[in-house]
Amino acid sequence: MEAGFGRSEGLAHFMKYNKEPFHLHHALTVEGVMRYFAETLGYGADADFWAIVGLMHDIDYGEYPEQHCQKAPELLREIGASDVLIHAVMSHGYGICSDVAPEHEMERVLFAVDELTGLIGAAVRMRPSKSASDLEVSSLKKKFKDKKFAAGCSREVITRGAEMLGWDLDTLFEKTILAMRTCEKPVAEEMGRLTNHE
Repeated sequence: MEAGFGRSEGLAHFMKYNKEPFHLHHALTVEGVMRYFAETLGYGADADFWAIVGLMHDIDYGEYPEQHCQKAPELLREIGASDVLIHAVMSHGYGICSDVAPEHEMERVLFAVDELTGLIGAAVRMRPSKSASDLEVSSLKKKFKDKKFAAGCSREVITRGAEMLGWDLDTLFEKTILAMRTCEKPVAEEMGRLTNHE
């Protein structure tokens, strides 16, 4: 699977349309999480593609939140994105802001982890360590059940994502926590480089 453009070009294009550090941090996190899942689910040869889909999935959210997933194809075509990448990006909003269903396992993983990385990120910020390194599934489950905690992270979408993958929630939680542990430091380092260049 080919993206149609390189990572540095994709990142610059993402940042052109997304100025908020929060959105950039989310994109880099989902990129790292998607790479981890590609490598652990037997898609190592496509890890770069899974990662770039994660990086670009919210390309239109910064400037066009009301047209999320609808504006994305136009913005992605500006840098020659492949049809398979555009399909993947559109599918992560399935049933919310898009009627493109996740078909490939990569698309189902993206659907499942997008909201969950937000929930885990919020849980991590509450911890003394500010790290996923000591976050346990049991602690995350308590946060998941507390509807007031990180209320913007849809529990329904996370549950649907687990069902699409044929996993129970504990499995999805455990795998995604492990994924975030692997990319936490590189994401923090890259955020430092990208946001301290003034």
